[in-house]
Amino acid sequence: MHLIVMRHGEAGWHSLDQERELTEAGRRGVAAVAAQIASSPWRPAQIWSSPYVRARQTAAIVAEVLNCPVQEKAFITPDDDPGRCVDELLDNQVSPLMLVSHMPFVGSFSTLLVDGHRQGIPFMTSQAVLLDMPVVGPGCADLKAQFLP
Repeated sequence: MHLIVMRHGEAGWHSLDQERELTEAGRRGVAAVAAQIASSPWRPAQIWSSPYVRARQTAAIVAEVLNCPVQEKAFITPDDDPGRCVDELLDNQVSPLMLVSHMPFVGSFSTLLVDGHRQGIPFMTSQAVLLDMPVVGPGCADLKAQFLP
């Protein structure tokens, strides 16, 4: 399975956390990363997005560039358990799949898949990584590529 994990674009701070919207710089960063993914061999067949506004806006930009559907998933918000998402991946048949979420989730989720622990690597806004997993599980992924704004 190929999995692309992306942090949402830069967001403003003028509202409640769940309602924060992308800035213009955030939109440009997301579009730049989406263009890189579009020119790669790992175009996702589907996007899973956090229900928070900034993640939904990020996913919508990426979906438009890549022409793929988006599904909101309530279990990939900032403080959710990465183990729950691993469980959901076990039932998933879509590959490549893309997740659009937040820190600290994207860092702890990616680290769990690559290194088998949840301490978490940092992600910049709009950054995405490609993970290659022959089997879905902790410590089973290899980091294959990074996409930076």
